[in-house]
Amino acid sequence: MPVKKIITLGFLLYGVSANAQGLFRNILERASIEAFGGFSNYQGELQDKMYTFAQSKPAFSLGGSLAVTNKLSVRGLATLGRLHAADKYSNDESRLARNLDFNSRIYDASLTVVYDIFDISEKRFTPYVFAGVSVFHFSPYTFDKTGTKLWLHGYRTEGQGLSQYPDRKQYALDQISIPFGGGVKFAVNQNISLGWEFRFNKTFTDYIDDVSTTYVDRSVLLAARGAKAVELAYRGGETVHGSPVYPAAGTKRGNPNTKDWYYFSGITLSYRLFAREANYGAGGRGGKDLGCPKNVY
Repeated sequence: MPVKKIITLGFLLYGVSANAQGLFRNILERASIEAFGGFSNYQGELQDKMYTFAQSKPAFSLGGSLAVTNKLSVRGLATLGRLHAADKYSNDESRLARNLDFNSRIYDASLTVVYDIFDISEKRFTPYVFAGVSVFHFSPYTFDKTGTKLWLHGYRTEGQGLSQYPDRKQYALDQISIPFGGGVKFAVNQNISLGWEFRFNKTFTDYIDDVSTTYVDRSVLLAARGAKAVELAYRGGETVHGSPVYPAAGTKRGNPNTKDWYYFSGITLSYRLFAREANYGAGGRGGKDLGCPKNVY
């Protein structure tokens, strides 16, 4: 190969390498590690309040975000939470008589777009809102009278998937939800910000709690799934508030006109990897000194 071509090729490779390094550095300067610690809860047939700390369980998230502008970023999170609700804590007599309960872990992977109301580098705090999409896994379970853990999905307590109830399809344990919410965060320094966040997830299933519609015929459920399925479908006989007699087929068990929700609330932590070198958008917030906030009310 002629020397001239070798030199030209060398310059081309150098240029490509320099551009790649510049792009990689630019991405790093916009990146943050995101963490969350707080509570998870749900709204459904066993918990009708839209937001409450009652019966809530711990939840944790870890992920990252990439700033697009000074106010707009894209965030990905992996969240582990747990849901629990029981009729025995209700003030409703019909729910006390029904005496159902469930537990479930929630594995949630979300991708959201986050919009800061203020530029946090100027005011050192900002409210923010976000929305996106997530994929989640759940699997409701309960404990019978002997304390044995039982996974409700397989018992088909409302006749899901049985030929006698063709309109009741077995629900999938992997689903899509729409996460949205908001919060407020404060800049501790150029690298670290802390905040509090509310994240609600609209789902497209009514079976997070394994309760949705009406009681199926006892004899049909007994023949198809056994005595344990009948026991888990109606547990009123285990409490003084209920009757030991299994309800007639078609009796209301849940509300099929509403879908279940789950949500998270708690403390957020964001750590910017290379805040001192960042310089993007108008004014480049990464290079600003957070020692004296500007334009504070």
